[in-house]
Amino acid sequence: MRPDDLKYSAEHEWMRNEGDEVVIGITDHAAEELGDIVFIELPEEGSEFSPGDSMGTIETVKAVEELYTPVGGTVVAVNAAVVESPETVNAAPYEGGWLVKFKPDGRESEGLMDAAAYTTMVEG
Repeated sequence: MRPDDLKYSAEHEWMRNEGDEVVIGITDHAAEELGDIVFIELPEEGSEFSPGDSMGTIETVKAVEELYTPVGGTVVAVNAAVVESPETVNAAPYEGGWLVKFKPDGRESEGLMDAAAYTTMVEG
């Protein structure tokens, strides 16, 4: 079951508000579809992005995919644990498998969904 307190993008990223920061990761659906994640490249702290920008890559045994940010802002933390152990994203995409934390600048991608709408999209 997908957490109800998150927003989801059509590119399969999730976003959780935590005070004046947002935490971003990939969804369980994306992790499942990608298969075994073997490498993750994330931006450096202090990097600035606009909504929809590529912020890194995720590599599996079968493909390399871009990671997109659903918000604009500045990276304030990177989850070093997933860089060291990328399989954490497969095992716990909503808990320990988060990717980055942003200090948002108020801009969000259009079309962010709640859990029900995202579930309908991926099952539709």
